[in-house]
Amino acid sequence: MPYELHRISSSPSCINPLQQADVIPVLPVLTLPNNRYKRLIQRIGRFFIHSPANEMKTVIIKYNAGNVQSVRYALERIGASYLWTDDEAEIRTADKVIFPGVGEASTAMAYLREKGLDRVIPTLTQPVLGTCVGMQLMCRFSEENNTQALGIFPVDVKRFPSGSLKVPHVGWNNLYDLKSPLTNELTENPFVYFVHSYAAPVNEYTVASCEYVVPFSAMLHKDNFYAAQFHAEISGKEGQTILENFLAL
Repeated sequence: MPYELHRISSSPSCINPLQQADVIPVLPVLTLPNNRYKRLIQRIGRFFIHSPANEMKTVIIKYNAGNVQSVRYALERIGASYLWTDDEAEIRTADKVIFPGVGEASTAMAYLREKGLDRVIPTLTQPVLGTCVGMQLMCRFSEENNTQALGIFPVDVKRFPSGSLKVPHVGWNNLYDLKSPLTNELTENPFVYFVHSYAAPVNEYTVASCEYVVPFSAMLHKDNFYAAQFHAEISGKEGQTILENFLAL
């Protein structure tokens, strides 16, 4: 099987709100632009409405550098169903695509090329979120083993220079200069969790910055492609908000 289907099931005591007349007046809130209302209604829907026709199709790209288990748990915590797959048809027909990553860039790119995903990912038209190595592979080039990457962002990923701080950058650090719809409703200068030795410099596609030895891009955005150098799936409440904002796009 090229993919796995995971759907969050409800307790038998749960009631489908669409079957209750007194809930129907709440549904027009979906038309409001405010992300808080959209996320609230989506969260209610994910926990109570489980018909496949009513569920968003979210795909986690399956490859050899995915921190898949933590991403799965994060999606399950917010009641989101997902497919874990490397099947092109499933990826192309998804509503949202998550491209996670932990590992080494050249090995990961070799696997993507073997599966043909190097030509699939840059041509996707739905919202795509890359995290950690996933973000680095969405760039043009990585200094890690001189890796030619996907080229979605025309940016080169560089190793942190040696200095007074230890490399890799591991632990909690704060974001600043937030300019992404994914960071709506975050606290000021939120803390998120990083594990990396390589980073993209601040550039025209930077929508959140961080500093460790030097300033670097914590988040990138271009068209339908979103990327985060940190691990949103293990960044507590702030990371959960980022994932919910992505699913609400």
